[in-house]
Amino acid sequence: MRSDVVTKSVRGALPKLLLPEAFAIEVTASDADIDAFNHVNNAVYLKWMNDCASAHSAAVGLPAEACVTLDRGMAVRETKLLYQHPARLGDEVIIANWVTQNDGRLRASRAFQILRRSDDTTLLLGASNYACIALSTGRPVRMPDIFRDKYRVDQHVERQLSADADLRSRLVF
Repeated sequence: MRSDVVTKSVRGALPKLLLPEAFAIEVTASDADIDAFNHVNNAVYLKWMNDCASAHSAAVGLPAEACVTLDRGMAVRETKLLYQHPARLGDEVIIANWVTQNDGRLRASRAFQILRRSDDTTLLLGASNYACIALSTGRPVRMPDIFRDKYRVDQHVERQLSADADLRSRLVF
């Protein structure tokens, strides 16, 4: 059994998130997520981040099917992960993400925070940088206007990242 997205918008109050205006999903760590050390394997966190980014894209009107029709997609170029605490079997986990940069041309970035619901402990902080590509060729191309508009940085997020250099250093690279 693998972990599945429980809901695309997390039920109940969101725990201690580092930034406002998060898009979040919730998963429950399953047997398939657990490694030989009896905690969630590091690769699973990356999958959860991708699931969250995909759900967020769909929620703003850019599901995979729309991207295929446009022959455009945002491909991960690099990811930074800072593991802080392990998740274990049965843990309900919230994966939150924010668009933190978008140059409106080729590049965009997201920040991620993964928390355990039971105690609001941050398990992981992450950031991914993306480049817009033509899906048919895999080559970088200018992002369509809809990508610029839908992947806009929220003004509250931008303001908080500008005011807090330490937070910015942990969530943007």
